[in-house]
Amino acid sequence: MTMRYMDYSGNMAMDGDLRMPGKDKLLQSTEDRNDSGLDSLKEEDYNNIVKEMQNLSIPPQQNIQDYEPEAWKTQANEDGDTLLHLAIIHQEKQVAEEAIKRSYRDAFYLNQQNNFHQTPLHLAIITDQPEIAAKLLEAGCDPEVRDYRGNTALHIACEKGSLRGVGVIVQNCKSQLPSLLQYTNYNGHTCLHLASSNGFLAIVEDLINLGADINAQEPCNGRTALHMAVDKQNAELMFLLLNYGADVNRVTYQGYSPCQLTWGRSNLQIQQYLLTVTEKSLQYLPESEDEGSSESESEHSDDEYMYDDVCISVCPRRI
Repeated sequence: MTMRYMDYSGNMAMDGDLRMPGKDKLLQSTEDRNDSGLDSLKEEDYNNIVKEMQNLSIPPQQNIQDYEPEAWKTQANEDGDTLLHLAIIHQEKQVAEEAIKRSYRDAFYLNQQNNFHQTPLHLAIITDQPEIAAKLLEAGCDPEVRDYRGNTALHIACEKGSLRGVGVIVQNCKSQLPSLLQYTNYNGHTCLHLASSNGFLAIVEDLINLGADINAQEPCNGRTALHMAVDKQNAELMFLLLNYGADVNRVTYQGYSPCQLTWGRSNLQIQQYLLTVTEKSLQYLPESEDEGSSESESEHSDDEYMYDDVCISVCPRRI
C-alpha cells in the first residue's frame, strides 16, 4: 500500500578540505589548516582513493509516492493507535524499543498521531517513560507535534511536573527548544504558564534559565506567570518569579496588575509585599470598582480552568 508521509529529515554537511580530482592543490576554506596527509601518499594510493570517491554516491531522496512501510506499521486500532502507541501505553518496553529501532529516521511512523493527535512521544511523557522518550527523540521523532489540546510533549511534561520528562526533551531538542518554549496550546498557555499554574517551582526555574519569556501573557486575558502566582496564592512562586525579574507592573488586558488581584484574597503576605514594589497607580483598584472586581478577575481565571476541564471531559485523555 502506498502512503503519503512528511519528510522531517534535514540535510547533513561536513566541513573539510576539498580536492579537485586529479589535482595536487587543496581548496582550503581557511588559511590555517592542518596537513591532511594526502600529499604524502604514493601516486597509486592517491589514485585509488580518488577512484573510490568517484564511485561514492548519495542515494536520491525518497519520493513520498514510493514510501512502502512494513505491514506492521500500517496497522492501527479503532483509536488510531499503532503497535508503537500500544506498546508505550501498556509499557511493553522491549516491544516499544524494537519498534523504535526498526523505525529509525522513519518520520512518518514515529510521528503518527492517534485519534487524539497523540504521537508516541506524547504517550511516553504521559506514561512517565523518559527512557522511551529519549529513544524516540534519538530516532528522529518531531517534538513540535501537537495533540488535540495543542500541547507538545514539553507542555505535557510541564503540566504533569515531570522533571525527567522535561530533562529528556531539553537534552535532545537543543535546536527546537526556543520554539517549544514559545508555543502556546489551544488555551493560550506556554510551558511556563502550565508549570506556574500547577506550582512546579523547579520546572519554572529551569524554563526561565533555558530562555522562557517570564512575562509572556495569555492571549485570552493577558495574565503572566506572576498573575497566576497571585491567583493560586502561591507566595513561593511569586518570590521566585520576582527574583528572576518578572514585571510586577505588567497588567492584564482588563488593566489589572498582580497587586490589584490581591484585594479580596486571603494571603496578606503576597499583598503586603506587592504593595512595596508596585507602582502606586497599580496598587489599588480603581475608585469606580470594588473588591468584587478582583473577584471577577479571579472568576474569569477560574473559568479558564473550568474550560480545560470541559475540554478534557469532551475529549478525555485515555491515560
